[in-house]
Parts: sequence; structure tokens; C-alpha cells
Amino acid sequence: MPIIVNLDVVMAKRKISLNELSGKVELTLSNLSILKTGKAKAIRFSTLEAICNALDCQPGDILEYVNEE
Repeated sequence: MPIIVNLDVVMAKRKISLNELSGKVELTLSNLSILKTGKAKAIRFSTLEAICNALDCQPGDILEYVNEE
């Protein structure tokens, strides 16, 4: 898939655990884990906004497009 999720990288830079982020964005651990591992098929803008707010980052810090040529 050409969309890479760098949530784990941003979380490591901010020194925040999955449990802590889950509480801040009010998302279940399982759903956050699916997103973190790149297995998610979609993400709501409201979820992306909450994650960016909690991690003080931009959507481009979390999501990356890689051309598969």
C-alpha cells in the first residue's frame, strides 16, 4: 500500500505510550493498534484531528505517501 502510517515514530518522538494516547483521543487500544501497524483501511478526519492534537503534530507527520513505481 502506498500510504505509510508513521504513528509509532511520532509516538516514540513524543515519548507517549499506546495506552496514554488511547486515553487522550478516546479510541480503543485495538483500533489505535490497527492504525499504528498500518492495517487500517481508513481513518476519520475527527480521529486524525484528535491524534494530531494529542501529539502536537501535523497529519503529514503521521501519514506518508510512497509511490510504488
